[in-house]
Amino acid sequence: MTTAADKPEVLFVCVHNAGRSQMAAALLDHHAGGRVRVRSAGSAPADAVNPAVAEVMAEVGLDLSKEFPKPLTGEAVQAADVVVTMGCGDACPVFPGKRYLDWRLPDPAGRPAEQIRPIRDEIDARVRALLAELLPAGS
Repeated sequence: MTTAADKPEVLFVCVHNAGRSQMAAALLDHHAGGRVRVRSAGSAPADAVNPAVAEVMAEVGLDLSKEFPKPLTGEAVQAADVVVTMGCGDACPVFPGKRYLDWRLPDPAGRPAEQIRPIRDEIDARVRALLAELLPAGS
């Protein structure tokens, strides 16, 4: 049985926590099936998740309707084993011993669904690769 201490924790960070980081968190949570603790945050959180982002996630069966942008805290970064930044610049605090990944992806803000789908699909591919590293086959 896996305990909370055994689960790797991943924190996805973008500026508004309304698009990229929300998609990444939902996709990793879905693919990990409870085997990874997933959080997301923004350096300057928006008021709500981008409706077009929620729309393209619903297309793949993931419901973001109960999600909301959360502020980035030093505690969230310290708790994470892996911190994935997506355009939060220098706002993300850096702690020794943490693994940081910087995923350079277009910001979905102001884009229609047809321009967000390729971003979602790229995030999905990266999330699957990260999951394969965190939970190697047979673990």
